[in-house]
Amino acid sequence: MRAAVGAVEPWLEGGGDEPGRVLLGAAVRLTLRALAGAAPGGSVEVRVPPYGVVQCIAGPRHTRGTPPNVVQTDPRTWLLLATGRTTWEAASRAGLVMASGTRADEVAAWLPLVR
Repeated sequence: MRAAVGAVEPWLEGGGDEPGRVLLGAAVRLTLRALAGAAPGGSVEVRVPPYGVVQCIAGPRHTRGTPPNVVQTDPRTWLLLATGRTTWEAASRAGLVMASGTRADEVAAWLPLVR
């Protein structure tokens, strides 16, 4: 995971071009998997289109239709959160994170995933 995130670090720090789909997708998918591993469960769905979706955080598992607790953001914002380059509060205030449901904000307790 660190290698995948390291490959996109210049872009995250504002000094490089946007990485290609393969590199960006790998970094997003691996960090999403790390979140699911650190906070196993199915009560919150985290979406980073077009690269991945995971369910995490212990509690009732959702299986059909729209989940009651959803977090959605773009790949860059997700990676900034996952690496601690921005905070949940800052990204939410800026409108970069859509969090719906009573438990969606619990994802913040598991961030950052990579330092």
